Amino acid sequence: MTCPHAVGLEPVAPHTPEGCEECLKLGTPWVHLRLCLSCGHVGCCDSSPGRHATRHFQRAGHPVVVSFAPGERWACCYVDGGELAVPEDATPYLRA
Repeated sequence: MTCPHAVGLEPVAPHTPEGCEECLKLGTPWVHLRLCLSCGHVGCCDSSPGRHATRHFQRAGHPVVVSFAPGERWACCYVDGGELAVPEDATPYLRA
């Protein structure tokens, strides 16, 4: 079954390929990174102090993210709480 929130997504390049947008501005650390497939926002995971990926979802309403960690290939939907296959269009933007 396909997540309805992933249908029609057109992934875009990450805004800040070097790390979490907010953490970079604040000079704070992060644990893992998530890439928003709707707009290219890079935010830190919920294990990070800032939880910026979740905060981005809450603020912008963009539900589908992919892991932005090198070598990881998974996606999830904040609305449905489930893991998804990484959309083929997102692959060029992920870290090797």
